[in-house]
Amino acid sequence: MATSETEHIRGTRAEWRAARLELLAAEKEHTRRGDELARRRQELPWVRIDKEYRFDTDAGSASLADLFQGRSQLLVYHFMLGPDYKAGCPSCSAIADGFNGFAVHLANHDVMLTAVSRASLEKVQAYKRRMGWSFPWASSFGSDFNYDFGVGITEEQQRSGVGEYNFTQQDEKAAAESGGGTIGAAIAAGVGTDWPTFWRERPGMSAFVLDDGVVYHSYSAYARGLDGLWAMYQWLDRAPKGRNETGLWWRRHDEYDKR
Repeated sequence: MATSETEHIRGTRAEWRAARLELLAAEKEHTRRGDELARRRQELPWVRIDKEYRFDTDAGSASLADLFQGRSQLLVYHFMLGPDYKAGCPSCSAIADGFNGFAVHLANHDVMLTAVSRASLEKVQAYKRRMGWSFPWASSFGSDFNYDFGVGITEEQQRSGVGEYNFTQQDEKAAAESGGGTIGAAIAAGVGTDWPTFWRERPGMSAFVLDDGVVYHSYSAYARGLDGLWAMYQWLDRAPKGRNETGLWWRRHDEYDKR
């Protein structure tokens, strides 16, 4: 095998096949480990939800139990669309682009998928129309839901520096003062806020189960724990150049023709 000017190995079909079979063994092990992780997620203890949360939805005011819409399982994507945002987070938007396609399959398999954001229902509906989405999306404006499930911090927490995200204590004051770096600042500007305001919202997902009329929390994930939900990344990980990321390369799907 040899390399070229792009410094990537070239080889014969036989050499490719030998390398591919070696990789296949590693991929199968990865799949088996993924199956084991899924089993362990399902074995986590269920925590009863006693607090009464209220949400604004297209159908009116709703409880957490109402969001199940007759199913026994509920998956919530904590979408970063804060009360002061002018548009949704582009990263959350890239993830949500796939929801319309599979939400109907989940709903017919006893699993309801919904997004939840702290923005008002009016803002949620406006952004949903802009993106052309139809999946359920509720507003948690005025409730503690986002804070209780680790996807939001208050202005007081930001000023004091005390906060937690992804099960880790965070210095929120330092994070706010950092400006978010080049990419963070660009994303914040793209949603119509400054960095500290933008970063009071956090991405995540949470799973709930309704058992004998009682809602339980079963699982939550944040940060890189959401990687598997980015459909585009699953494809890029199989592309010849991988994720190949430089700067803020992704946009909302209606913005690419504006570049």
